[in-house]
Amino acid sequence: MQTVLVSASANSAGLSKEVMGQWQQWPIVGQATLSWLWLDIYSSQLRSPNGVYQQVGDISPHPVALEIRYMRDISNKQLIEATEEQWQKQGYSQGEIDVWIPTLNTIFPSVKTGEKLVYVTDGSAGEFTYIAQNGEQQVVGTISDESLNDAFLAIWLSPKTEYQHLREQLLGMNRP
Repeated sequence: MQTVLVSASANSAGLSKEVMGQWQQWPIVGQATLSWLWLDIYSSQLRSPNGVYQQVGDISPHPVALEIRYMRDISNKQLIEATEEQWQKQGYSQGEIDVWIPTLNTIFPSVKTGEKLVYVTDGSAGEFTYIAQNGEQQVVGTISDESLNDAFLAIWLSPKTEYQHLREQLLGMNRP
């Protein structure tokens, strides 16, 4: 069985302060909005230090930041269920999912309209930051397991994602 470590300290995951502190200045690679019928669920932005996402076999071969701004209230339970559903659709084993879900359950907050959840990774480990409507930021958890790091980002960035059009927009493939 795989062990996943969760921490509220960026240093314990090996993330440099430079990576964690600079993501807001990184250029936007792409952006997308997930809608269901006529309801907007969230808008997202992908950022990287040079404004480019390198598409290779590894989902996160370099630092990236995925920022999600919620356009409706979503509970922790709904976030967890949606994450698990996406992993199942991408073919992750139930054993892997069963290890990862408890970790994310301790990290994911319930979110309200206008709030953000940002995941910043150095390519192998990452940190979740919750940003309230008033702009106040709080680190809510850190992932030090590279397989969970990649699986989380795969929901949006993998060629196996359910939402290919969103992936293309996030990766900047639809630029004029």
